[in-house]
Amino acid sequence: MASTKNHETRALQPPPEESENEFEEGGGGGSEEWEDWMDNEEEEGDSSFDDLVCLFCDARHASCDVLFEHCRGCHHFDFYAIRNALSLDFYGSLKLINYVRSEVKGIRCWSCSHVCLDNQDLLNHLHEAGNLNNIKLCLEDDKYLKPFLLDDALLYSFGECEGGEDDSNTIGYKEELMSHMKIFEEIRIDVENTGKELTTSSGSLDDNGNAEVAFASNGHLDMACSSKSDGDMKECAGLSDSKDMLPRGSLVNLAEKDIKNVNENYFGAYSSFGIHREMISDKVRMDAYGQAILKNPSLLNGAVVMDLGCGTGILSLFAAQAGASRVIAVEASEKMAAVATQIAKDNGFWRSQSTDSNQSTGVLEVVHSMAEDLHKSIQIQPNSIDVLVSEWMGYCLLYESMLNSVLFARDRWLKPGGAILPDTATMFVVGFGRGGTSLPFWENVYSFNMSCIGKELVQDAAKIPIVDVVDDRDLVTDAVVLQTFDLTTMKPDEVDFTTSIELEPKMTSPASDSSQLQSDTTWCYGVVLWFETGFTSRFCKEMPAVLSTSPYTPKTHWSQTVLTFHEPIAIALEKPSADKFSKVGIADCPAAKIHLRISIARAVQYRSIDISLETTAVGSSGRKFTWPAQIFNLS
Repeated sequence: MASTKNHETRALQPPPEESENEFEEGGGGGSEEWEDWMDNEEEEGDSSFDDLVCLFCDARHASCDVLFEHCRGCHHFDFYAIRNALSLDFYGSLKLINYVRSEVKGIRCWSCSHVCLDNQDLLNHLHEAGNLNNIKLCLEDDKYLKPFLLDDALLYSFGECEGGEDDSNTIGYKEELMSHMKIFEEIRIDVENTGKELTTSSGSLDDNGNAEVAFASNGHLDMACSSKSDGDMKECAGLSDSKDMLPRGSLVNLAEKDIKNVNENYFGAYSSFGIHREMISDKVRMDAYGQAILKNPSLLNGAVVMDLGCGTGILSLFAAQAGASRVIAVEASEKMAAVATQIAKDNGFWRSQSTDSNQSTGVLEVVHSMAEDLHKSIQIQPNSIDVLVSEWMGYCLLYESMLNSVLFARDRWLKPGGAILPDTATMFVVGFGRGGTSLPFWENVYSFNMSCIGKELVQDAAKIPIVDVVDDRDLVTDAVVLQTFDLTTMKPDEVDFTTSIELEPKMTSPASDSSQLQSDTTWCYGVVLWFETGFTSRFCKEMPAVLSTSPYTPKTHWSQTVLTFHEPIAIALEKPSADKFSKVGIADCPAAKIHLRISIARAVQYRSIDISLETTAVGSSGRKFTWPAQIFNLS
């Protein structure tokens, strides 16, 4: 779905540049917005870094060391001992805190899960940990990455109390990691915590503010300034803008009127015919949907079809042409609903509600509504739809949050065993090399060396996701599956996930890196994400189809999503004579593989997604080097 995609890749503006000792000096020097947030917290009496709430009672403490000593002495909970016994990393420790808070809220013992009568009964019951293996199993659930307590200062201050226990590989990144934790907390807070019931439908559009914009031109990242009015959407192809970080108070103040504003802006953007021309001109897209709908008569002939997010109605027209007995085209943009209605009339497919014999009696009707509000506009019997079709995919598959609307329609109206098109979706990851950056372009500009620009742009790219077409010749690792979704059975909360994968060097290096072929070492600058959706033989029995946005196949309007590492990582197929004292991932000690832990979750900014990237270079001897987590916002 192009929607506000319009080749835009908006991104959360990275945290302001900070000196390494900024947190030690009291955290000045950030953006005005960060300072305003801190001032607001003081004025409103919110929790601060020096007001830490006990995990078990209402006691408050000035430091995490004092708090954890209180928990050990009064509540038999030794945080440091448990963390060491379970070998918990930063995020494992974070999960432990959220796990304990959730158990206490449920008046359950965190250690044995005994349910107590009340809070006092729980405090009396608390005891030393028994079998920690059960706790470790609980901590594998990524739901505990989501802060259980709003504005829990302990989550981004406990790391400061670790003293000399840091891994030597990450000592230099402590301040940056804690800075990322502030953003990570916002990423994981579910909108349910606002006390509002927030519905999701389709697409995404930034709702306010101007932004610094990063955009890809001819495969190379550049920087420019732009504002985001709907009318300007088509002026920059492939652009990606950085948005100021939302103040934390906005998480609590997020209300239905804000969601309404986002929806109005988003669906208003769909009024641009240019967006629809771009989608209809995408041959890969149209061939896949056309094949699935028009070449499977046993599925469509006589079927009742719902097309969710119909736009111009092209997929609904396919369904009508394929012999559907009724097609309900749902479109939330008022203008496009009217356009789709006129197109249906002009092509003789309009299903009139009138008894006038002079009116067309086709099969297609258009309803102006979001999926979640459809019952207000038309009466459809539950579980009465034979085929649910939708082109819901956004950048990186999940941007725009339209998938939840598809699942909502599936659960409410699709018949048991009914077809959903597409019925599978798969995300992939692959590493890219130097040719996938802007470095080669800037090294020789009319014989002049401008490589300083390229270096700065690569550094900037480590803070924002880039949407661009990547040449498969610039890929330096084998591709691996990141996540697979079965749309017939998946649940809405499964769109948030965490997966660990490993990338290994390709058997052949890019042709442009002839010098690297001799050394068997190449450089991986980051990863490329793309997706495929399947119209499988489960429903498309005569002719299944696949829609791929892979860099190995013809390009689509989705392009690919590029995430750049903090620094390039040297990788090699063969075991070189490495310096055993050197950091893994440099030329003297190339990595044999790259371990990645990738989390994708719906962001606080409505209709956006956040991507957390944790990168570890693994040497042939098993030695490792881990970089701090990177947070990318696609909005």
